[in-house]
Amino acid sequence: MFSAANSSTVTAVCMVAMMMMMMMTEAAAMPKGGGQSRHSLKAHRKTSDGAVVETIPLQLDTSFLVPSKPIRPLENVSISPWTYNNTHDDSLFPPALAEARCLLDGCLDSEGQEDLSLKSRPIMRQVMLLRRVRSTGAGPGAEHSYHFRLESRIIAVGCTCVRPIVQRQE
Repeated sequence: MFSAANSSTVTAVCMVAMMMMMMMTEAAAMPKGGGQSRHSLKAHRKTSDGAVVETIPLQLDTSFLVPSKPIRPLENVSISPWTYNNTHDDSLFPPALAEARCLLDGCLDSEGQEDLSLKSRPIMRQVMLLRRVRSTGAGPGAEHSYHFRLESRIIAVGCTCVRPIVQRQE
Protein backbone atom coordinates (compact mmCIF):
# COMPACT_ATOMS: atom_id res chain seq x y z
CA MET A 1 0.00 0.00 0.00
CA PHE A 2 2.75 2.47 1.00
CA SER A 3 6.46 2.39 0.29
CA ALA A 4 8.67 1.85 3.33
CA ALA A 5 9.63 5.54 3.51
CA ASN A 6 6.01 6.69 3.12
CA SER A 7 4.83 4.13 5.65
CA SER A 8 7.22 5.44 8.29
CA THR A 9 6.18 9.01 7.48
CA VAL A 10 2.49 8.11 7.77
CA THR A 11 3.20 6.31 11.04
CA ALA A 12 5.07 9.32 12.40
CA VAL A 13 2.27 11.71 11.40
CA CYS A 14 -0.33 9.44 13.03
CA MET A 15 1.71 9.22 16.24
CA VAL A 16 2.04 13.02 16.44
CA ALA A 17 -1.69 13.43 15.82
CA MET A 18 -2.55 10.89 18.53
CA MET A 19 -0.23 12.56 21.04
CA MET A 20 -1.77 15.96 20.29
CA MET A 21 -5.25 14.51 20.75
CA MET A 22 -4.23 12.97 24.08
CA MET A 23 -3.04 16.35 25.31
CA MET A 24 -6.28 18.01 24.23
CA THR A 25 -8.59 15.33 25.68
CA GLU A 26 -9.68 17.45 28.61
CA ALA A 27 -10.43 20.43 26.37
CA ALA A 28 -12.35 18.24 23.92
CA ALA A 29 -14.44 16.74 26.72
CA MET A 30 -15.67 20.16 27.85
CA PRO A 31 -19.17 21.14 26.64
CA LYS A 32 -19.18 23.66 23.81
CA GLY A 33 -20.12 27.25 24.66
CA GLY A 34 -19.29 26.84 28.33
CA GLY A 35 -22.67 25.30 29.10
CA GLN A 36 -23.24 22.32 31.31
CA SER A 37 -23.80 18.93 29.73
CA ARG A 38 -26.34 16.43 31.08
CA HIS A 39 -24.11 13.49 30.16
CA SER A 40 -20.43 13.15 30.89
CA LEU A 41 -18.33 12.10 27.91
CA LYS A 42 -16.13 10.06 30.24
CA ALA A 43 -17.19 6.61 31.35
CA HIS A 44 -15.79 4.79 34.37
CA ARG A 45 -16.00 1.04 34.89
CA LYS A 46 -14.29 -1.55 37.05
CA THR A 47 -12.44 -4.55 35.66
CA SER A 48 -12.65 -8.02 37.18
CA ASP A 49 -9.56 -7.29 39.31
CA GLY A 50 -11.15 -4.13 40.76
CA ALA A 51 -9.13 -1.57 38.76
CA VAL A 52 -11.04 1.50 37.57
CA VAL A 53 -10.82 2.07 33.80
CA GLU A 54 -11.63 5.51 32.40
CA THR A 55 -12.96 5.59 28.82
CA ILE A 56 -12.79 8.82 26.82
CA PRO A 57 -14.28 9.12 23.33
CA LEU A 58 -11.73 9.79 20.60
CA GLN A 59 -12.54 11.50 17.32
CA LEU A 60 -9.88 11.49 14.61
CA ASP A 61 -10.06 14.50 12.31
CA THR A 62 -7.63 14.11 9.41
CA SER A 63 -8.13 17.74 8.33
CA PHE A 64 -5.55 18.73 10.99
CA LEU A 65 -2.78 16.63 9.43
CA VAL A 66 -0.14 18.65 7.62
CA PRO A 67 0.89 17.13 4.27
CA SER A 68 4.46 15.87 4.51
CA LYS A 69 7.20 16.94 2.14
CA PRO A 70 9.32 14.29 0.43
CA ILE A 71 12.39 13.56 2.52
CA ARG A 72 15.66 12.20 1.20
CA PRO A 73 15.61 8.46 2.07
CA LEU A 74 18.35 8.10 4.67
CA GLU A 75 18.28 4.31 4.82
CA ASN A 76 20.19 4.05 1.52
CA VAL A 77 22.81 6.78 2.07
CA SER A 78 23.68 6.12 5.71
CA ILE A 79 27.02 4.60 6.71
CA SER A 80 24.85 2.21 8.73
CA PRO A 81 22.21 1.26 6.12
CA TRP A 82 18.93 -0.41 7.02
CA THR A 83 15.77 -1.76 5.49
CA TYR A 84 12.20 -1.72 6.72
CA ASN A 85 10.14 -4.74 7.74
CA ASN A 86 6.48 -3.85 7.31
CA THR A 87 3.80 -5.43 9.47
CA HIS A 88 0.05 -5.08 9.21
CA ASP A 89 -2.46 -5.56 12.04
CA ASP A 90 -6.08 -4.52 11.47
CA SER A 91 -6.69 -4.31 15.23
CA LEU A 92 -4.13 -1.46 15.53
CA PHE A 93 -4.26 2.19 14.54
CA PRO A 94 -2.24 2.86 12.51
CA PRO A 95 -2.63 -0.64 11.03
CA ALA A 96 0.74 -0.60 9.21
CA LEU A 97 4.07 -0.35 11.05
CA ALA A 98 7.52 -0.17 9.50
CA GLU A 99 10.39 -1.34 11.71
CA ALA A 100 14.04 -0.84 10.71
CA ARG A 101 16.52 -3.72 10.47
CA CYS A 102 20.24 -3.00 10.19
CA LEU A 103 21.83 -4.51 7.06
CA LEU A 104 25.44 -4.65 8.30
CA ASP A 105 27.28 -5.69 11.45
CA GLY A 106 29.84 -2.93 10.90
CA CYS A 107 29.63 0.47 9.19
CA LEU A 108 30.63 1.69 5.75
CA ASP A 109 33.90 3.60 5.38
CA SER A 110 34.57 6.40 2.84
CA GLU A 111 35.26 3.80 0.09
CA GLY A 112 31.98 1.96 0.76
CA GLN A 113 33.66 -1.04 2.42
CA GLU A 114 32.37 -2.47 5.70
CA ASP A 115 34.50 -1.43 8.69
CA LEU A 116 34.05 -3.92 11.55
CA SER A 117 35.83 -1.68 14.05
CA LEU A 118 32.48 0.18 14.26
CA LYS A 119 29.07 -1.39 14.90
CA SER A 120 25.64 -0.78 13.36
CA ARG A 121 22.97 -0.51 16.02
CA PRO A 122 19.22 0.19 15.79
CA ILE A 123 17.78 3.51 16.95
CA MET A 124 14.87 2.64 19.24
CA ARG A 125 11.79 4.83 19.63
CA GLN A 126 8.67 4.49 21.76
CA VAL A 127 5.47 4.84 19.72
CA MET A 128 1.89 5.02 20.88
CA LEU A 129 -0.71 2.85 19.16
CA LEU A 130 -4.43 2.38 19.53
CA ARG A 131 -5.61 -1.25 19.77
CA ARG A 132 -9.22 -2.06 18.88
CA VAL A 133 -10.73 -4.18 21.67
CA ARG A 134 -14.18 -5.75 21.85
CA SER A 135 -16.16 -4.12 24.66
CA THR A 136 -17.53 -6.31 27.40
CA GLY A 137 -20.97 -5.49 28.69
CA ALA A 138 -24.44 -6.87 29.16
CA GLY A 139 -26.21 -4.12 27.23
CA PRO A 140 -27.93 -4.65 23.87
CA GLY A 141 -25.52 -4.65 20.94
CA ALA A 142 -22.50 -5.21 23.19
CA GLU A 143 -21.27 -8.03 20.94
CA HIS A 144 -20.68 -5.43 18.18
CA SER A 145 -19.23 -2.72 20.41
CA TYR A 146 -15.52 -1.87 20.35
CA HIS A 147 -13.24 0.64 22.05
CA PHE A 148 -9.60 1.59 21.56
CA ARG A 149 -6.91 0.98 24.17
CA LEU A 150 -3.73 3.06 24.08
CA GLU A 151 -0.58 0.92 23.85
CA SER A 152 3.08 1.72 23.91
CA ARG A 153 5.60 -0.17 21.78
CA ILE A 154 9.33 0.28 21.29
CA ILE A 155 10.39 -0.10 17.66
CA ALA A 156 13.56 0.44 15.64
CA VAL A 157 13.21 3.51 13.39
CA GLY A 158 16.67 3.47 11.81
CA CYS A 159 20.28 2.44 12.40
CA THR A 160 23.34 4.35 13.52
CA CYS A 161 27.05 3.69 13.75
CA VAL A 162 28.65 3.34 17.20
CA ARG A 163 32.01 2.45 18.66
CA PRO A 164 32.02 -0.96 20.31
CA ILE A 165 32.28 -0.91 24.09
CA VAL A 166 35.81 -1.75 25.15
CA GLN A 167 36.48 -2.32 28.82
CA ARG A 168 40.13 -2.34 29.70
CA GLN A 169 41.17 -4.64 32.51
CA GLU A 170 43.97 -3.62 34.82
